[in-house]
Amino acid sequence: MSRWVMIKKARSSQRREESLSRERIIEASIELLDSSGEGGLTFRALSERLATGAGAIYWHIANKSDLLTAACDAIVARTMEAHVVAATPEATIRSLALGMFDAIDAHPWVGSALTHAPGQLPGVRILECLGQQLCALGVPAEKQWTTVSALLSYILGVGGQNAANAQFAQTRSLDRSDFLDGVATAWSQLDPEQYPFTRSVAAQLRTHDDRTDFLAGIDLILGGIAAPQRR
Repeated sequence: MSRWVMIKKARSSQRREESLSRERIIEASIELLDSSGEGGLTFRALSERLATGAGAIYWHIANKSDLLTAACDAIVARTMEAHVVAATPEATIRSLALGMFDAIDAHPWVGSALTHAPGQLPGVRILECLGQQLCALGVPAEKQWTTVSALLSYILGVGGQNAANAQFAQTRSLDRSDFLDGVATAWSQLDPEQYPFTRSVAAQLRTHDDRTDFLAGIDLILGGIAAPQRR
């Protein structure tokens, strides 16, 4: 092979690496995750989508775990930026919480990615945004960790469960209203002595709104945070 050909190949390879940015890889990964889930995110599928070789992707991303975390972080970063509002700390917490609820609903894999990346940047972003608002609310330093942990657990837990429910219904071609109506009917027929409460809320199950219920839970937590300050 002539020296000119070798130089040409080297320059061509360098141009591909420069054009194939980390950001472009992450965006393509998000598209794959949204369409095919975690199982569909492979370096082979990503290479085909980006029309490049796996080696060029490995230049920017070490492995699938890092790729999943980076994609999750991109979604979380956008959500935090969009929902930090110039309002009261309570309003900002509600906005952040609802933003994450909607983000996990739109990208169901985000909830799983967060649980598999404990202590890493995606979770730290949420922790920092919520923590700053708790400081602004005057939560004492010795109670800040337990308070932010409760908020995080609720947001990610309920958001993840809502996304899981939606995925369950989608994979089984279930209509939400029909499914809830069937469950509510089953609850209303339970033994009244053993399950009096479950029977009493059966009708509410039929018409409940997931986002409204989620925000009601956030308000309960915020009410608990504000109670000691009021006293």
